[in-house]
Amino acid sequence: MAAILNVRATVRRYRLPPAFADELIKLFDEHVTEIHSRTRVSRSVLSVKTQERRATALCKAFVELRKGGFALQGPWSLKEKHIRWLVERWVAQGQSGGTIENKLTYLRAMAHWLGKKNLVGTIGDYVDRKEHGLERSYIATEDKSWAAHGISASEKIAEIAKTCAHVAVQLKLQAAFGLRREESFLFRPLEAVRNPDRLRITRGTKGGRERDVPLDAKFAILEEAARLSNGFTGSTIPESYTLVQWVDRYKTVLKKHGVTKKGLGVTGHGLRHQYLQELYESVTGTAAPIKGSGSRPEPGLHEEAMKRVVEAAGHSRVTKANAYLSTFALQERISRHRPTGEEIGRALEEAGGNKSHAASALGISRQALYRALGASKAQ
Repeated sequence: MAAILNVRATVRRYRLPPAFADELIKLFDEHVTEIHSRTRVSRSVLSVKTQERRATALCKAFVELRKGGFALQGPWSLKEKHIRWLVERWVAQGQSGGTIENKLTYLRAMAHWLGKKNLVGTIGDYVDRKEHGLERSYIATEDKSWAAHGISASEKIAEIAKTCAHVAVQLKLQAAFGLRREESFLFRPLEAVRNPDRLRITRGTKGGRERDVPLDAKFAILEEAARLSNGFTGSTIPESYTLVQWVDRYKTVLKKHGVTKKGLGVTGHGLRHQYLQELYESVTGTAAPIKGSGSRPEPGLHEEAMKRVVEAAGHSRVTKANAYLSTFALQERISRHRPTGEEIGRALEEAGGNKSHAASALGISRQALYRALGASKAQ
């Protein structure tokens, strides 16, 4: 039997008016487990984690609307003007396109429950994506791996281990098996090893989608994780921490060692990118497209590598691999277009100095922009 969210406790946390909260609870009780998709129909239910994200995002949206001066009496009062106001507010706050689209997905699901199927559009229906730097692509334009930033994962993790052994072993798991952050937190070494060749990832997965990843004889990391495992839960989170508390601890340790976008330019997630890029190269004998080498493998090997990467990453569509690997076509297009110093200066001026927005306007990656800036300074 699928787990169901305690919607009453979730909604009550937001102190909405009693009648409003009751209507919201009724809607959630009836629909919060349903998968909502424009492209498919599914009889399965959402994971509890996704149910909570959906319910929390919707409650927060209504709180924002009421604080913004909209006297909504209940969820049934939701109108197009409310959605537009929310999107404009989120854009003004500098939220990313992906974050806003996720929130709109939750609102779209609710609109469907309310019988208002065409109520919620996409970001582009409310603001100019290009003007606000909100163009979203599922093809990587920037290499997020630690190696691409000149960082030795083993050396940096050894440095972090001196501060916290648990964070270090979680980073090792991410690097060795391509685990997401929460997967490494909830990983239970003693239950994950099913045979000498494969590792079963079941906890903390996206959408509750379990997967197997190659073990590749990396037993030393598993032994270290087992030694540090929580005696009560079996996970790598220390006994004195809850999951929420551990997320804060983990972020604090990484920040101390510069593992942030503002610091060294990388996050822990970059280890997952690096693992999947290395997996691609191990299958094809050719560097992933994002590396920009220009060499291509045989089509059959490329297809096999894409399949292996997406399976190891825990996604359902092969094209999702492009988010980690990029594509040869895109990299060729980027390499052909080398903006002049004058074009770069104009783009930066129009973007108010924001390098991400300037790179997007120029049609190049942020890394390519930094390289171009470095070259112009050297001249």
